Amino acid sequence: MTAPFPFSAIVGQDEMKSALLMSAVDPNLGGVLVFGDRGTGKSTAVRAMPGLLPKITTIKGCRYNCDPRSSEVLCADCPALSKTGRAKTQTVPIPVVDLPLGATEDRVVGALDLEKALVAGEKAFEPGLLARAHRGFLYIDEVNLLEDHLVDLLLDVAASGVNVVEREGLSVRHPARFVLIGSGNPEEGELRPQLLDRFGLSVEVRSPRDLKDRVEVVRRRDAYDSDPAGFAKTWSAREGRLRSRIKRGRDHLPDVATPDDAMEFAAALCLKLGVDGLRGELTLTRAARARAALAGHDAVSRADVIAVAPTALRHRLRRDPLDEAGSTVRVERALAELCGGSAGGPGE
Repeated sequence: MTAPFPFSAIVGQDEMKSALLMSAVDPNLGGVLVFGDRGTGKSTAVRAMPGLLPKITTIKGCRYNCDPRSSEVLCADCPALSKTGRAKTQTVPIPVVDLPLGATEDRVVGALDLEKALVAGEKAFEPGLLARAHRGFLYIDEVNLLEDHLVDLLLDVAASGVNVVEREGLSVRHPARFVLIGSGNPEEGELRPQLLDRFGLSVEVRSPRDLKDRVEVVRRRDAYDSDPAGFAKTWSAREGRLRSRIKRGRDHLPDVATPDDAMEFAAALCLKLGVDGLRGELTLTRAARARAALAGHDAVSRADVIAVAPTALRHRLRRDPLDEAGSTVRVERALAELCGGSAGGPGE
């Protein structure tokens, strides 16, 4: 199997990489939407993530990656796997599952296992992509072209964390909590507002404008295509450091405090921008906390909130017919006004 292009070898696209790393540290952020030009590394970055993520512990033989330490109700298979009261466990890589645009509903949610039905006369359930993605990542390339009935299905499962299948005499419920990652080109169509709101973070990517960056992208990609294994080995040390950083961030996240000042600033920014509901504040503070955890800080600072504000809020703004500025510009402008003329930099 060909080694994926290393995450740390991607040139530029810092906001996209930062958003993916924050989602790796805190899966409760709600996922990442990456919109932008073709050929800017969107799919490459997502498919490089599995090599950076720590492994998870599951119940051995469970088809749904159930967590033996979870207090939530497990799938219907798990009681049978633990007849003595104590299930065997195993450590597996975090799943990163691709959802193809042409996938049928049965392929996504699961359906009757036809082989068992025809050969053994047994009515059994064959899990779908949502089962495989539980406790991992579900990636949809060209998410803005996804069929409406699949969008509706994803909205239901994303809201509840449970996949319910009622068909062919089957009645199955299983956990389906995953980080939703979507990418696409806005020129090919807009995303439905209901699905757009489900993404915690939104990133805009553009082709590099710097000559040196463009040359470096070509150089690295050419080197990878010539010798994928050798190129991956060259970047293995940096991948290892990034892997350790994510693990430390995950471990440190529960200990990161969110002072009242940071929460009040986040709320004031959402009020100024007219963000509907409270999902904006929640995502903004969680993203700031994940950023602080990645940096090894003990508390969220105003600089953390400022740094993640465009990523957390740009897709939540109402369209203003009297303001032709883009959503990113509107967020930056509001930050500058709240900060007395200077929004500060992400590193402050």
